[in-house]
Amino acid sequence: MSEPFVPELPNHLLHRTIGEAVAEAILPPFEVLRDPACGGDQRIPLFSFHEKSRKTEYCNVDLLVLSPDGIRVIVEIEEANVTPIQVCGKFFASALSRCFIHERRKNTRIGMSGSVLFIQVLDTSRLNREKTSKVQQWCNIERSIQDVIPIKGSRVDHYRLVHGDTRDFAPGQAERKELIGCIEAFLADS
Repeated sequence: MSEPFVPELPNHLLHRTIGEAVAEAILPPFEVLRDPACGGDQRIPLFSFHEKSRKTEYCNVDLLVLSPDGIRVIVEIEEANVTPIQVCGKFFASALSRCFIHERRKNTRIGMSGSVLFIQVLDTSRLNREKTSKVQQWCNIERSIQDVIPIKGSRVDHYRLVHGDTRDFAPGQAERKELIGCIEAFLADS
């Protein structure tokens, strides 16, 4: 049987850096699924209902951490469009989703666990760090989202927004430690 076709993607350095960091740090019984931009080899679709169809597919995320009882962590990485509408839209589409279904899992429904952490990683490489108000805007978005969760019917009840560029998330760097520490602490508390 031949390997599945994975299309050639543009260079997503931050995606790959985050994907490798999480995959290296998270150990069994947890499993990390990564999309191709993050170094994986499959799309990661989330669905609004138990049925796998175009009607019920709400989004594709960059990374999932699965536990034996379901989806525990969702990670979404934005390298280009870091506007409030994009940031909030990605969060909301994931929060409204109910499960992951994929042919690699024999189309078995993998639901959200009792408590789910959603992390957004926003790229700062295109910002003039001395002049931008984006970082403060993102802090405001993080607080606003934390104030409204959990959304009725959603199991996404924890939210973090982190930012930086590939250098900031390199091994040993503070942002990488913060990201991995956040995931590890959440998984340990459950």
